[in-house]
Amino acid sequence: MSLQTTSAAGATPAAAIAAGAPTSLREFLAFKLGAEEYGIDILRVQEIRSYEEPMRIANAAPFIKGVVDLRGVIVPIVDMRLKFNLESAAYDNLTVVIVLNIGRRVVGMVVDSVSDVITLRPEQLRPVPEFNAAIESGHMLAIGSIDQRTLILVDIEKLMTGAQMGLVDSAAH
Repeated sequence: MSLQTTSAAGATPAAAIAAGAPTSLREFLAFKLGAEEYGIDILRVQEIRSYEEPMRIANAAPFIKGVVDLRGVIVPIVDMRLKFNLESAAYDNLTVVIVLNIGRRVVGMVVDSVSDVITLRPEQLRPVPEFNAAIESGHMLAIGSIDQRTLILVDIEKLMTGAQMGLVDSAAH
């Protein structure tokens, strides 16, 4: 089995996304942070909950809001606005927590709102350009386009298992 490689600037995560699905279609949960729309693999989503103030943990990174007890499971809550170095937003009735299954852990991420589930075909995926951004390009899968919408597709497993996050042991997934 050979792996196709490309230059650093032209990595083909879009092709890798398509290769993982037998039908070549992938579903992503679309969510908003400010004016930008992002997408994560729907298979990582356990549930979507309304925001509730988590219990703060001393000495946690600023983007870790704290923890909540979800039916007996202690779930760390990550504020994605803070993680992506965006301005803080007031939490309102649209603010939600997307509960994720990453490896053997459950993690929650606070987002401004959830839009819908988007199905993308390989031809709707574009490579991520190399640039200095709030999200490391290694944590982005592709840029998805559908109708008049553009989504930044995030490799949520890679993001949440990164050393900076300290939430999930990378060997556990």
